[in-house]
Amino acid sequence: MEPQPEPQALSPQIGWPKAEGVLRAGVFGGAFDPPHQAHVALVEAAIEQLQLDLVHVLPTGQAWHKPRDLTSSVHRLAMTRLAFAHLPRVVVDDREIGRTGPSYTVDTLHELQTQWPRAQLFLLIGDDQRRSLPSWHQIDEIGRIAIICAASRDKAVRAWSEDPQKPAPSTRLFDTLQARILSLDMPLMPHSATAIRVLAATEQTMTGLVSPAVERYINEHHLYRPH
Repeated sequence: MEPQPEPQALSPQIGWPKAEGVLRAGVFGGAFDPPHQAHVALVEAAIEQLQLDLVHVLPTGQAWHKPRDLTSSVHRLAMTRLAFAHLPRVVVDDREIGRTGPSYTVDTLHELQTQWPRAQLFLLIGDDQRRSLPSWHQIDEIGRIAIICAASRDKAVRAWSEDPQKPAPSTRLFDTLQARILSLDMPLMPHSATAIRVLAATEQTMTGLVSPAVERYINEHHLYRPH
């Protein structure tokens, strides 16, 4: 295995004191079937508002909670790379795709913790996933390893990041969890991978919902069309 680069100097972390030499790494997993503009916007918001040094974007393997069969991992990985290609701090990570059996977020976090022992991990999730967190596999352990950050239209985080003299926003606590939930300010983006697949199946435009590169890939490979 090649040696990992040393963490670079970091800027202050929102809501937590700065720790010298600690890498701030986001972790964002999903089916990405297909990856759409709301996925990209969430990562961009996290990089800006949490001042992350890098973000691991991970297409899921055999996700335990997905009731339907996913598109080939080859296509989902390729589309994810296209969707995030313009963000230099993003690493599209294929470790979950290579796993056999169900893929759990807690396993990925343990692996990243081993890879970056001095890193602070931020788990990025959509606002819809916030409600399902109590059912996640080993959610208490997830909350111990990572700071959970959920997309939100709340303005508190952005207002604080623009004015460091303001107090840091308080974390959101679930009564049933030991995890801390930090809200990321995002505009409302009602993008739906399901709706995008329907558009692709009927050969309608997906402009504005996915990146041009992802739309071209879907059309060139005839993805989501009836067989």
